[in-house]
Amino acid sequence: MRMLVQARMPHAEFNKAVRDGTAGQKLNRILEEQKPQAVYFVETGGMRTAFLIIDLADTSKIPALAEPWFLTFGATVEIHPAMTPDDLGRAGLDALGKKWA
Repeated sequence: MRMLVQARMPHAEFNKAVRDGTAGQKLNRILEEQKPQAVYFVETGGMRTAFLIIDLADTSKIPALAEPWFLTFGATVEIHPAMTPDDLGRAGLDALGKKWA
């Protein structure tokens, strides 16, 4: 199942990694392990944030997505199922609309 992972990193932890020169190494280690289909780094709410699209084979793998961000950067992590337009097209919205109207 495709998941959207948002990892918001607190300033203190990430600043420490930037100052000691390990931020890039730590980020690369997580990304190499998680193998995202796509990753974007942005600012949200004034915090450094990573958005990743990851194909998750089983929900038992959720800790493997979240823990590296928690343990490495003290990040706040949110994980959401994500659909492409094709996925949404197969969802049967018309039939659901008729059933629940």
